[in-house]
Amino acid sequence: MNDKGYFDPAESLASQTEGSNIEHALMVIAQRYVGDHPPHAPVYRVTRKSPIRKRADHRYQLPIADMFPEMTESQVVYAWTKLWAADPLSFPFLMEWTGHVRLYHNGRKRFGSAPGEEATADGFPLKLGIQLTKGWNHFVLEFRRGPSGSGAVFGTSNRKNKPLHFLAPSMEREGEEGWIVTVPLDRALARIPDSMEREAWTGVQWLPVLIKHSGEADRGPMWRMYGRKPGYAAYAWTAVVNRTLTAKRVTLSGTSYGPVRFEWNGREVYASREAGTFGIAIDVPPGRGELTARCECGAEGWGFEIGEASPEGMLIAPRRVHGLTGEWLYLGPFRAEADLELSDYFGLDTVAVDGGERLFWTGSEPGACVRPFLENELFGRWNYPLGVTMYGLLETGRLLNRLDIQEYVLRHVEFTAGHYEYSLWDREEFGAAGLNNQLSDIDSLDDCGSFGALAILADRIRSLKGVRKAADDIARYIMDTQSRLADGALYREVGVSPSMHLTMWCDDMYMSVPFLCRYAELSGDSRYLDEAARQLLLYKSYLYMPDLQLMSHVYDVRRGQPSRTVWGRGNGWVFFSLSELLAVLPVGHPDYVELLLFYRALAEGYLRVQGVHGLWHQVLTDLESYEEASCTAMFIFGLARGVRHGWLEDPEPYLQSAIAGWDGLTSRAIDRRGNVYGVCKGSSWSTSHAYYKHDLSWNLNDTHGIGIVLLAGVELLGFMRSNHIVNA
Repeated sequence: MNDKGYFDPAESLASQTEGSNIEHALMVIAQRYVGDHPPHAPVYRVTRKSPIRKRADHRYQLPIADMFPEMTESQVVYAWTKLWAADPLSFPFLMEWTGHVRLYHNGRKRFGSAPGEEATADGFPLKLGIQLTKGWNHFVLEFRRGPSGSGAVFGTSNRKNKPLHFLAPSMEREGEEGWIVTVPLDRALARIPDSMEREAWTGVQWLPVLIKHSGEADRGPMWRMYGRKPGYAAYAWTAVVNRTLTAKRVTLSGTSYGPVRFEWNGREVYASREAGTFGIAIDVPPGRGELTARCECGAEGWGFEIGEASPEGMLIAPRRVHGLTGEWLYLGPFRAEADLELSDYFGLDTVAVDGGERLFWTGSEPGACVRPFLENELFGRWNYPLGVTMYGLLETGRLLNRLDIQEYVLRHVEFTAGHYEYSLWDREEFGAAGLNNQLSDIDSLDDCGSFGALAILADRIRSLKGVRKAADDIARYIMDTQSRLADGALYREVGVSPSMHLTMWCDDMYMSVPFLCRYAELSGDSRYLDEAARQLLLYKSYLYMPDLQLMSHVYDVRRGQPSRTVWGRGNGWVFFSLSELLAVLPVGHPDYVELLLFYRALAEGYLRVQGVHGLWHQVLTDLESYEEASCTAMFIFGLARGVRHGWLEDPEPYLQSAIAGWDGLTSRAIDRRGNVYGVCKGSSWSTSHAYYKHDLSWNLNDTHGIGIVLLAGVELLGFMRSNHIVNA
């Protein structure tokens, strides 16, 4: 950034004919975001049951000694996987090991344990920075047994934001999730695999073994998958496709190995209590339809085989599942008396329950589990910056009457909340969920409060699957589980890194207060509103600096003192949250007056440190630190809301401050394409302002800033419209 801003003034949004017009600016920013992040569904992949599985931290556990207890010290085992990188980048991985291990990346050795070094020092993982190439990156771990055994834990160093999942690397398993591993070998591989190739070309057998057929195939596919299960039933699902312009009659013929009932788009078309051959004729309109089968275990077998369909139609998998063999998905086994409404499970987001068993779709081979994985960069993710981003988009759509923008947000929320209960099961079944990695494993306010508050707002527009269940669980977490000091103040007893342990961050006001406000309305229980007010006043007692009328970023519980660093966005989180609370807190509430006075004191403090170009700075008291967009937007939002609600005794200077801030954003931090510059990246903390000024840099289009920029414009435009002020 230079004195002209983050770009040449000619490239600014303000330089356009309607660039200073708030409505136009909101549309440009919102449309850029939606266009850059299309609402792709999850990617479905086969995961094979294996001793190699993820841990809760999203790193893979490779228990080689447990898998091969007979392995000798002279033998070697290889584990092989791959990872996609959209662009070249250096990424930090974490590794722990026992025995002797070597790590290869794209055929080159990146790490080897030293002689006698059989475990990571002091039990801490080793951090390895690896330069990923654009495209596929192949990783191979080589294991040799030591006195303490053999094995490793390897994977992402950032489970919150980058919960990476690896894919099976060979041609035979294209699209599957996970690793493949050799049996113990008497000699090392002649060549370390460094690209996708056939397993046979390596000259060794890889596990898990691919089971296509067994000696009991003539008893039917469900015998092969589930074994003999008298008194049980299972379901199969496929799609029939007609790729012509007219309806066609499609015939299917095959063999059943036990009782079977076929349904076409929910209507029975064939049923038999006996094994034997069968024929089915169905009318298929242009497009596709759902063909399902309910099979019961008979005396000699169960399930069915279908030969080719007549030329007018073809069978395809009902969802694209990478790594799937064949055209059918299977669900079961269930007790025969449990007659499911199978269409309830077509969304692949719901776990079926039969007694104590919880079941999900599989492929046709034993242990070939179907799982959804979120592989979008942003759409469908649940994290706290996206809670604010979606809030901004939702309010923009509402104010501008853009139902398409609102619908985008609703689909995002329903994607996350709708998979909530499934993701809890997925985490339990496979060690870590393939989506909802934060919501399914809440261990901090960051994981739940911000997006949870947004989800409640979205659910008011139309009822969204899973929102109420998630909201209830989040409320219990905040009230009953999150760590608290003796006086009840929320704090971080355990952070994501040791430096964050035993700290209290002003950021956590936004991670708790707006959710508590909205949950109070959702539940009809005023205790949650009381708790929101109590937390803000408790945080004021720890972090407010009356001499500056600003907030310290962090309170260090171990040292018993605040950091006295005045980080812009940290202050913004408090002002933003206080504005959200005052907007719904009854005037007669016992804490209302004290909170209103707190708001006024902060507003006065922020007015005093506003920069000469209308923006606030990364370090609020240091005008040489960079102009920071997200805190600027938060202060605009809070001031404009205060003017609109009459919270300020002399509103005029605050209104002018908010307008100057918006002008500064559109002329110096938002370009003509709607890109938002100068948003500070996610932070750690320090007692030194130099960390915030020099080490904590800004990102382009960071989700910590896009939503609040939209909300700032929404609040300012709403005030102007209600007061008939022309927005030039």
